[in-house]
Amino acid sequence: MSDANHSQASGLAEALLESMPEALIFSDLQGIIRTWNSGAQSVFGFSAEQAVGQSLDLIIPERLRKPHWEGFQKAVARGATLPGRTSLITRSLHQSGEARYVDMSFAMVKNAAGEMLGSMAVARDATARFKEEKELRRQLAERSTSAQK
Repeated sequence: MSDANHSQASGLAEALLESMPEALIFSDLQGIIRTWNSGAQSVFGFSAEQAVGQSLDLIIPERLRKPHWEGFQKAVARGATLPGRTSLITRSLHQSGEARYVDMSFAMVKNAAGEMLGSMAVARDATARFKEEKELRRQLAERSTSAQK
């Protein structure tokens, strides 16, 4: 690829990354945030300047940190996330301090030589959907209980 084509491809990749409405976060093997797009700022509230160089703990609630890091280390050792695990809804921290739920998917990132570089996550805010589903489950349970009486 010529330098001009490489530069054009690099510019396109950057434009795509910044145009995504979803959060895209890349962290190195130590869990330090290295890439944080504008979608991540929308979802989590922190600017790239605030997030890049920080630990992923910036957006992980304290009670979820131990299981997160255990899973992270296992994925690094395996070189991949668990098969069949497409996404999950989990709690996250927002700069405002509000409780947030995010729908996240993960992938391990390797270079052309197959060496592990880190992990990426794509996330979108799922707070409203999570609360609506929780309320529906509550209503169904209430109706089920009423019907059994």
